[in-house]
Amino acid sequence: MKRILLSALFLAGLSGLATAQVKMDELKTGNTKSPNAETKVTIDGKEIWIFYHAPSVNGRKIFGGPDTLQPEGSIWRLGADYATVLHTDADLDLAGLAVPKGDYTLYADLDKGQWSLIVNKKLMAGTRHIWGINRDGSTTNDPSTELGRVHMTMGKPNSLVEKLAITLSQAGANKGKLLVEWENVTASAPFTVK
Repeated sequence: MKRILLSALFLAGLSGLATAQVKMDELKTGNTKSPNAETKVTIDGKEIWIFYHAPSVNGRKIFGGPDTLQPEGSIWRLGADYATVLHTDADLDLAGLAVPKGDYTLYADLDKGQWSLIVNKKLMAGTRHIWGINRDGSTTNDPSTELGRVHMTMGKPNSLVEKLAITLSQAGANKGKLLVEWENVTASAPFTVK
């Protein structure tokens, strides 16, 4: 009986670790060239936030061709430094993808200028949060741990967006919008709080 009780307590503890909320302070790097940034929205009493690191253009060509920082057809870590993290206190419908409440990493597939937002379940590499990029330049996105991908609506800003901006906003009732703006590109996806 003791063994069963101890096993149940151990499994409950592991379950708690698996669902523990990411702490933003653990994601801060202090990198002044790509400072910490966050966006939050509360819809139907449920908080949704994204924490990322915001690089600047600094005269570079970011998107659009083979000679750019993020060539077409590449996977982008949607920021700099640690992988960008999405936290939701509610189950979401993100442009048709069911996203259960919890924590995720976000990436973007830059497929010929038609982006897909990648929602990945992997947050940690051992005891540390995953860095958004590997030593060989590839992202830490692992297709085997993806929750799914959704197409984003593409656009262009009125003027150059120097610093990466990711924004969550309410779009009426239980609906919201995720917007990414950087350099000469905007990409957005709608979501609904369930």
